[in-house]
Amino acid sequence: DFEDAADSGVVTPAMLPRLVRDRCGEVRREQLGAFVYGMIDAAERTGRIGMVAPLAEALAAFRRFNYDNIYLRPASTAQATAVISLLRALVETYAAQPHLLPDANQFDTGSTEALHAAVAYVGGMTDRFACRQGIALLDWPRDQLPQGIDTSL
Repeated sequence: DFEDAADSGVVTPAMLPRLVRDRCGEVRREQLGAFVYGMIDAAERTGRIGMVAPLAEALAAFRRFNYDNIYLRPASTAQATAVISLLRALVETYAAQPHLLPDANQFDTGSTEALHAAVAYVGGMTDRFACRQGIALLDWPRDQLPQGIDTSL
């Protein structure tokens, strides 16, 4: 996630806490190597799966950084809210109108079976297809869709 956020300009390697940069590096190859070898070292020393303390501390700092600067930033939480709203509306629509499901199997409107089928169907959708269904089926406003998903046909 850090690498994707860095590629999109949300964060930079220089923004990483000094502890992370010093112990794990600034690029993915270095970071993965540090964490893998930290686990190997711990397993060799203790005979158990774990991580040596200095790298475990760096990993915890890295995770805190990702949460603070990537996952919980306002744009990310707005995106999550948009996704949840769209998916919830799709599930509710399919449960209320199970004849719209590909394998309707004569579910009763609003039944537990219709709800389960709706959740399974929506859960299996790609992001693009879900957005397209929102537009076509629900007349979902494009400005309320998750950002960055191509909805053109």
